[in-house]
Amino acid sequence: MKSRSWNPYLAGALTGVLLILSVVVAGQYLGASTTFARGAAVVQDSVGVATDRIDYYTTGKGKYGPGSLPNWQFMFVIGIVVGSFAAARVSGTFQYVPVPPMWAERFGPDPVRRGLAQLAVSGFIALAFFFVVGLITARVVYARGGGGGAS
Repeated sequence: MKSRSWNPYLAGALTGVLLILSVVVAGQYLGASTTFARGAAVVQDSVGVATDRIDYYTTGKGKYGPGSLPNWQFMFVIGIVVGSFAAARVSGTFQYVPVPPMWAERFGPDPVRRGLAQLAVSGFIALAFFFVVGLITARVVYARGGGGGAS
């Protein structure tokens, strides 16, 4: 099958038009980040972790925010996954590559080895910075005893 991938400029322009239409027609901006917070709250509640006292999970209407799940944002996330898969299949660009060729040349084609930690020095340095920045961020956000919730 011949590859028929989209022009990236056209795809970007159409995404912009979709954003404008979503605001004009539905009064909603395209976005997905809140869906992950709501999803986390649903999973945590299902395993017995109380989320009702954490402002991040209780803002807006409903237990997990406006409309809870499923809502339009959740359906948007599902649409991204399904639409991406369909577009890749139709364009002929879909391929399943468990191990990238460059990795396979150097370390072999075993996907299990690809998933294991590489124990690289750069990875440990990055981990240290992530941890330190996380501590600093938590100190700044919670310094005044606030919960970081909505006003």
